Amino acid sequence: MTATGRACELTAETLPSTAAWERRVAEALADGWRFAGLDARPVGDGDGARARLVLVREDRLLLLDCRQRFGPLPSLLTRIPAAQWDEREAHDRHSIGFAGHDPLRPLLCHPEQLADWTTPVHGRDTHQVAVGPIHAGVIESGHFRFHVVGERILQLDPQLFYKHRGLEQAAEGEPSSTALAQVARACGACTVANSVAFAQAWECAAGLWPDDDLRRARTLLLELERLYNHLGDIAAICAGVGLGAGTMAFAALKERAHRLNETLTGHRFLFDAIAIARSDLTIDRTGAQTAIAALGQLRDEFRRAWRQLQFSHSAQERFSGCGVVTPSIASELGAVGPVARATGIAEDVRCHSPRLHYDGFVPALPEAAAGDAGARLEVRGAELTASFGMVADLLSQPLRPAAAAPAGCRSGIGASRVESPRGATLCLLEIDADTDCLATLLLRTGSYANWPVLARTVVGELLPDFPLINKSFELCYACVDR
Repeated sequence: MTATGRACELTAETLPSTAAWERRVAEALADGWRFAGLDARPVGDGDGARARLVLVREDRLLLLDCRQRFGPLPSLLTRIPAAQWDEREAHDRHSIGFAGHDPLRPLLCHPEQLADWTTPVHGRDTHQVAVGPIHAGVIESGHFRFHVVGERILQLDPQLFYKHRGLEQAAEGEPSSTALAQVARACGACTVANSVAFAQAWECAAGLWPDDDLRRARTLLLELERLYNHLGDIAAICAGVGLGAGTMAFAALKERAHRLNETLTGHRFLFDAIAIARSDLTIDRTGAQTAIAALGQLRDEFRRAWRQLQFSHSAQERFSGCGVVTPSIASELGAVGPVARATGIAEDVRCHSPRLHYDGFVPALPEAAAGDAGARLEVRGAELTASFGMVADLLSQPLRPAAAAPAGCRSGIGASRVESPRGATLCLLEIDADTDCLATLLLRTGSYANWPVLARTVVGELLPDFPLINKSFELCYACVDR
């Protein structure tokens, strides 16, 4: 099956055997396609397993589909190390094996015995430090098992999924509006990015294309979400080095951004602002001018706070060289968002988003792509400056109700990638042709992609630096515990 045309950026290929699937994967990777996500699940009633691999190249998505009647699916890890969590999750959720993935350690499941899920570490003076799953801050549950010598980290085994809610399964079998509501609540901080990814994937499957007003409305909401997230992330990074003045300054700016969201959309976190094939967001000229004025004040105060942060030499020295991600590790493990761009990888889904209003977009890169906490901070600062400009530009004209129109054949399967504040989020779905309800759903967020990168990054670092490194990534728990 092949779905092409303007209304669907997805090309889907069904391979006759797992051997043919592996050969096609190797060909695609050699041709410049990159890993975006893997969905593996049982087929029928004990009739084997099905794997759907999504690859990306610029604004095109390639879906490679295969079925295995008996036995495990072939593992992709030798070619795509970034697929490790995807395979582990499929094993825990659906009891699907992956030949060559050894040991296939639990991810969603939480065994009582440490040896069943942690990496064996042996040697003189090695010991373990357990952090969580209950934390002092008001955050989701997450357990971090550090293997250390003195204060030097040898290995980190993170254990998440404490509150896995099964939102994807709950959405399957539901009509589009109900399924969208499930996806929107996967994460409070990424509700727009997740919702837009789902809406665009559904429209791709249904052969619909957004008009310009719909593109503008969704892009505005995405950038408003990025503004408050990046401001909050910078506040958290300041907290990671004990810079109270910076923490309070950027937290206050985040609060101002939330109030702007409420003025424009009626909700501080922009909930329920996205709909399938339409937008009900209405901002008249007066409302737009008022918002632009408030945005300008927020931008000016951000610049002052940012300048003060740049001249806090003690903080800058702490950021420098802390938690370095090399370009090779970022590429190997599929890092996305500010984490990847801090290493000099100029990858940003906004560069290739024809369904959104990002024409001519250029990704923000740090002056020195050191891949450390300082570089991740610098990327966020540059992206905030760009987002202030984009929001002001999008508000320069009133926003009216908008819609998507038929623009191609209905394929029934759709996929979309959206640049969330934490990186590329993939939504892959299939629509039941008989009921017009959601048949299958995969939501793979930027946080999901970056958690394994964080675990690799802290190896060799000092244990007291983990809070700063963790905050410089600032990943969602809820996006994983979907």
